[in-house]
Amino acid sequence: MKNKNIEVYKNTNKPIDERVEDLLNKMTLEEKISQMIYSSKAIERLSIPEYNWWNEALHGVANTGIATVFPQSIGMGASFDEEMVFKVALVISDEARAKYHESIRKNDRGIFKGLTFWSPNINIFRDPRWGRGQETYGEDPYLTGRLGVAFIKGMQGDDPKYLKTAACAKHYAVHSGPEMLRHHFNAQVSLKDLRETYLPAFRDAVKEGKVEAVMGAYNRVNGEPACASKMLLEDILRKEWKFEGHVVSDCGAIQDIHEHHKFVETAEEASALAVKRGCDLNCGRTYESLKKAVEKGLISEEEINAAVRRLLKTRFKLGMFDPDDEVKYASIPFEKNDCEEHRELALEMAKKTIVLLKNEGNLLPLNKEKIKSIAVIGPNADNVDVLLGNYNGTPSKYVTPLEGIRNAVDEGVKVYYAEGCDLTTTRENDWGFSATHGFSEAISYAERSDVVIMCLGISPKIEGEEGLAYLNADYKGDRPTLDLPGMQERLLKEIHKTGKPIILALFNGSPLTINWAQENIPAIIECWYPGEEGGTALADVIFGNYNPAGRLPITFVKSVDQLPLFTDYSMKGRTYRYMEEEPLYPFGYGLSYSKFEYSDLKLDPQVIDIEGLKDIEVEVKVKNISNMAGEEVVQLYIKDIESTVEIPRYELKGFKRIYLEPQESKTVSFRVTPRQLALINNEGKCILEPGEFKIYVGGQQPDERSKTLTKQEVISTVFTVRGEKDIELEY
Repeated sequence: MKNKNIEVYKNTNKPIDERVEDLLNKMTLEEKISQMIYSSKAIERLSIPEYNWWNEALHGVANTGIATVFPQSIGMGASFDEEMVFKVALVISDEARAKYHESIRKNDRGIFKGLTFWSPNINIFRDPRWGRGQETYGEDPYLTGRLGVAFIKGMQGDDPKYLKTAACAKHYAVHSGPEMLRHHFNAQVSLKDLRETYLPAFRDAVKEGKVEAVMGAYNRVNGEPACASKMLLEDILRKEWKFEGHVVSDCGAIQDIHEHHKFVETAEEASALAVKRGCDLNCGRTYESLKKAVEKGLISEEEINAAVRRLLKTRFKLGMFDPDDEVKYASIPFEKNDCEEHRELALEMAKKTIVLLKNEGNLLPLNKEKIKSIAVIGPNADNVDVLLGNYNGTPSKYVTPLEGIRNAVDEGVKVYYAEGCDLTTTRENDWGFSATHGFSEAISYAERSDVVIMCLGISPKIEGEEGLAYLNADYKGDRPTLDLPGMQERLLKEIHKTGKPIILALFNGSPLTINWAQENIPAIIECWYPGEEGGTALADVIFGNYNPAGRLPITFVKSVDQLPLFTDYSMKGRTYRYMEEEPLYPFGYGLSYSKFEYSDLKLDPQVIDIEGLKDIEVEVKVKNISNMAGEEVVQLYIKDIESTVEIPRYELKGFKRIYLEPQESKTVSFRVTPRQLALINNEGKCILEPGEFKIYVGGQQPDERSKTLTKQEVISTVFTVRGEKDIELEY
């Protein structure tokens, strides 16, 4: 009976919708508007504390002191492992809750201290020049959707009443560079490309992941600012997908509507339009003009109520107005943050992200018993930045590649280190230091070593968001070339002349055009930005303590000349789905120390009727035919053989990462739905056509380049959709 006489919004026994409505009805117009800005003000008379909505958690709790730092998102994409991404998100949300409640106990409600996280980034990495591609799960809509849903579910928890944290799918929509144009750019995209490529991951996040928030992008889409788009926000997000959470603008995006897009003339018009379209929260201060917009008749208080209602509901669902003893997540202790268990998971995930690109003559794994001296060379060998990526937290401990190698070998093994060159310098500086100043030392150590580990690539100082990648300020974090910057390739060539066996370890968040290395260097390892335990993970792979199984979530082209214009948002010629030219390394590619054999591909049924649709059960037998235990990423692709419109060459529609002991076999099963067989026509409709389809299953995509690199093939079979006419399916 203790709640009998208290106000409805304070009564935890009442449904959240009733509590929200009660509180909303007690607020003045000015108070409501104050809650629509990311740094929401306190309303003391109603016991509403101040709240800053801005927080980040792409691969760990960011910007708020010590936290576990996992591999950057592009690396998690390379894992092809939904379960691991879910586990990582669970840990991030644990640390988020621990940090939040500790901050509240210290009366600290500042920025990056809340429970609303503007993650994950599920944009499609359509062009490898985009500096923020590292924040995504890669170029494929299906892979991005599956990993995005796993991340969201891990972040938001499974309590029937309370959210653990509130995840946010960003940047909605059609957003992936160029960074220097993002505040005024109009991304022109066909309805087919929109529905086929740019929206599926957002649809999955909303409909399956039940994501609490969506962030609008900076750019226009077909003329409409994304944060004030009738098509995106009203027609698709709210009406079609039935999204009930809140929408937040990217930071400064509402201001862009009138200042850069010139879509309207004033801040009042921009604010009113965005709110009316469904953008509830402003990262920025433009919504301060909403009071004047109401006075001018541009927007009604009831329209403002709709936005505030959604914002309040999120806070109620997070338990922010309830006693801690009623919110189970409030009991997570501060000591959970940065604990040993979380560090172990960071290491496990880092190992799963590593992709073995080349292993000529089985140079890897190295036999520690035969190695007496190792040279670790390169600007990324002892570089903390390349562990962390962008939008990162700060680990209490970290292991660089150099430290990882040193920790992995016996005391008697000499480990030499030389930077050789820095990341970007190509000219002599004012003090007379040439760009090749460190070459001689590096060569000397290489000559005295049994094996050389070259740690090259780029860093978040070169690629990233506008304003963050200061070594690449001219291009706002995007890259005009995909070559190794500075003198790195020249250094590699000089070390190669020594005749010593070389292992090239790449640290990067986007593809590199390492054509010379592929031709001349015997072993190449893609490490991405691997998190706080990156050095240990690399050493484990090099010395065979871990058998790599990562797969590329993005195509590595041979040259930027193979790419369409950066500003062209058509998918023609882009990604493995539409690219006709041979890449350097294909999407889905990666080697292992083990060999796997595929057989007994079975479909049930082999024929389905378009009038009586049913799922297709797919089974395949996978055997480890080597003497080393390892993981395999089983990939399923589908090709519509008889489509009436231009469609992708084939598309990923299933993947599973499995572990097999030597000579062990497993039967792997997939379920293919009719929706996965449908195409998107030129009107943007989801259509299933009768005809023949081809299904491919293997450890790679069914292209010639993958076959050449792996010396393995996929297996395939044909099935039929039988019927007289097309049918339209729900998107």
